[in-house]
Amino acid sequence: MALNVKRPNGTQDVVPNEAYKWHTVESVVRDSAAQFGFKEIRIPTFEETGLFVRSVGDTTDVVQKEMYTVSSSGDKTYTLRPEGTAGTIRAVIENGILNEGLPQKVFYLLSCFRHEKAQKGRLREFHQFGCEMLGSASPAADAEMIALVHIIMQRLGLRNIELNLNSIGCPECRAKYREALKAYFEPHRAELCPTCQERLEKNPLRLLDCKSAEDQAIAKDAPLITDYLCEECSAHFEGLKKNLAIMGIEYTVNPRIVRGLDYYTRTVFEFISSDIGSQGTVCGGGRYDGLIETLGGKPTPALGFAMGLERILLTLESQGCEFIEEKTCDLYLASMGDKAAEKAVEIASRMREEGFFVEYDLVGRGLKAQMKYADKIKAKYVVVIGDSELESGTAKLKNMASGEQTDISLGDGLLDDFGAQYYEMMLSTDEEFRSFVESFGDGQGE
Repeated sequence: MALNVKRPNGTQDVVPNEAYKWHTVESVVRDSAAQFGFKEIRIPTFEETGLFVRSVGDTTDVVQKEMYTVSSSGDKTYTLRPEGTAGTIRAVIENGILNEGLPQKVFYLLSCFRHEKAQKGRLREFHQFGCEMLGSASPAADAEMIALVHIIMQRLGLRNIELNLNSIGCPECRAKYREALKAYFEPHRAELCPTCQERLEKNPLRLLDCKSAEDQAIAKDAPLITDYLCEECSAHFEGLKKNLAIMGIEYTVNPRIVRGLDYYTRTVFEFISSDIGSQGTVCGGGRYDGLIETLGGKPTPALGFAMGLERILLTLESQGCEFIEEKTCDLYLASMGDKAAEKAVEIASRMREEGFFVEYDLVGRGLKAQMKYADKIKAKYVVVIGDSELESGTAKLKNMASGEQTDISLGDGLLDDFGAQYYEMMLSTDEEFRSFVESFGDGQGE
């Protein structure tokens, strides 16, 4: 009886003919982050459970319902990371990175895990690109982080992405807002879902983040946090908006945004797409000025964001955006006979050392089947090697797109002959390559 093995619910496979789409996004976010001075950090897949309880918040859905937690042989429990910020801050503190000069800027690409109902745009294993900036309290730093996301969206070619902005204040002004929320929701206690009835006592801000349609209707007329900001928080928010205006970045102030994690203070923001349904938030972030101190470090202002790569890809696909072209074989070496097969191995080795993508037969196909395979893998050129080619030292190089054939040396002149043909093909088919070459011809590349 065959073993029926399937991938776990809420996960997905990235197969080879889809991986180039991920490479497109990963390349753009890495390069953009580097231009803003961010350096990569890599952290463990799991952490002590207490790290997430202290940072994310014990009243959040993430901690109460969604974490994958296991016990070790001792008393400690460990949790697969549900998000990237907590582990990053733990690593920054533990490795003394804050002693290396401020602000510190780090980015990560990682997988996260949350046990929730799997649906389009919301998986149990998902991937995030995130950035954290540590050591600046200036609203200019908030604008800088938003500008980085903005330029990533532009470079990916995304459209219809709206920036929503809010300030949820500091602990002092938020305390007054919390009391106002409790006073507003208390008469509706019996109408709230069981989770929100508990939140009303422990963390009423979470009521604004409830996904229940009934609770959302109740919250529609709730007090606004922007009416309760202290002088400093209000000035910080105005400073952020001023910097965004200077940068030419459009935004909408949405006083209902609170984000789903407890560590946020002051600025919170979301980039929202209207093209992927209800799971439209493709990036979210904000300030968390108290988190480093909460986790045992010195009081240090900080902020960050994370974007879900699956949601970015869904949006790119829904909008018909272009991806980096999948790399295809430059040259396929078709052979007839043992001697020709050995020659194919020799040629492939030489050409791979020069950086070309070369393949040859590894499964004992006949010539006709090899030619079909070369076409299937989208090889740009094919060379057929048989006894006569070995004897003469030359073969026919076939351009698979045009059908044209030219003579090519199988000896010392091989790289020169192939290089000339490949260069000419790139000039005629690759606009970016042609523009690059023309710029040198104009003297611009000197």
